[in-house]
Amino acid sequence: MAAVLPALACPHCGGELEADGGTLLCPRGHGFDIARQGYVSLLAGDASGLIADDADMISARERFFATGHYEQFHAAVAAAAVDAPAGPVLDCGAGEGEYLARAVEARGGTGIGLDLSKPAARRTARRGPGIGAVVANGWARLPVADGAVAVVLSVFAPRNAAEFARVLAPGGRLVVLTPGPNHLRQLVEPLGMISVEEGKVARLDGALHDFELLSREKHEWIMELTAAAATDLVAMGPSAHHGSPGDRAAAIERLTASGAAAVTASGTVSVYGLR
Repeated sequence: MAAVLPALACPHCGGELEADGGTLLCPRGHGFDIARQGYVSLLAGDASGLIADDADMISARERFFATGHYEQFHAAVAAAAVDAPAGPVLDCGAGEGEYLARAVEARGGTGIGLDLSKPAARRTARRGPGIGAVVANGWARLPVADGAVAVVLSVFAPRNAAEFARVLAPGGRLVVLTPGPNHLRQLVEPLGMISVEEGKVARLDGALHDFELLSREKHEWIMELTAAAATDLVAMGPSAHHGSPGDRAAAIERLTASGAAAVTASGTVSVYGLR
């Protein structure tokens, strides 16, 4: 937490935070205890109506990422972050921290993993001394100081465009990974998964009013998924909240009856700068 503390801000008043033992304090006396697992909650207001990833989803994501099936996504996001100026990386919707850790490794320096999920924050806090994990609402004002970060990552996550513009330093980069229309198409109907809307990338450009597109690269390949990998892939995302686990298991068994299912991974990495 010490490595990223200068970039953080009090979620109530926006004041600078300083460490006092195991607590972060702002000049107005707002205090936030650092959990024994190494993360800090900087939530402001009631977040009880929001849905966060649970521990099972985070574990499924870790297992799936360990198979290497998403290596192309991980490498592409890290590469897109390299050319930004020196400064911290902020991953808004960081999950268990893999994309953030890869970007920080590629750049050197520090990173902030922000997510509403406490299980996600626990995993991110273990990523190394240069990475700090923060529990916060990505749709609200981010607990990050103005112009404090050099890169913002938004990977398969909601985008708070106005806040991204506020926290980015001049010359900073916003790196966004969005799913393509073919993403996981072989699983969508059989498993009742959430489908990707057509024109998603075009709508992204229209929503980022304070940014200009600098580069864009599409990535698409075929994954050969075992039943275990397919199960984790479904369980790690929002589709885990939909449908019957029993029905999903039966459908995956049918799809992988020959040993593996050919499934498309498709996504676009877009890099933006401030106007």
